[in-house]
Amino acid sequence: MSTGGEPPSARFSASVTPAARALRLLALDVDGVLTDGRLRYGPDGETVKVFDVKDGLGIKLLQEEGIEVAVISARRAPALERRLSDLGVRHAHLGRGDKIHALGELQQTLGIAPEAMAFMGDDVLDLPVLRAVGLAIAPADAHFLVRDEAHWVTDAPGGRGAVREVADGLLAARGRLSAIVEEHLAARAKR
Repeated sequence: MSTGGEPPSARFSASVTPAARALRLLALDVDGVLTDGRLRYGPDGETVKVFDVKDGLGIKLLQEEGIEVAVISARRAPALERRLSDLGVRHAHLGRGDKIHALGELQQTLGIAPEAMAFMGDDVLDLPVLRAVGLAIAPADAHFLVRDEAHWVTDAPGGRGAVREVADGLLAARGRLSAIVEEHLAARAKR
């Protein structure tokens, strides 16, 4: 089996690689990161969110590698809670306008130093959290001020595979991308 070339996300600068290897937690914003940032309202006023299945598999692969995945969002939505449950994301800080405070709670609960944490955000309200972690990540379509401060800007836009690109890049930086994919496939075959 060919290992193929490196994933697009593995093309980040050499300065990001040490942080990627040391990472123990990836925290994600939702709107503009896990979704494309648009809000859709159903006929009864409920919010409808669209998630990319590739992002979901990337989250699962990170979890299988032992990297904690958390979500910090100012919004709450039943669709989001359902998706996080389906993915087995144990650390969901929803309805949290003060994201930096939620990050501090995660740090304390998990005993992870800021330099071993990454956050992926897309807008200016995410800047305090991006500034507080060892690896600041932004999707391609993030606000320009966020892109300017990020250590890593993905090729993919939010809600369209950006989280998967990050997952692939983090696993590739550890030299584990092909191996964890094969382990995942083998585990699925046994089910």
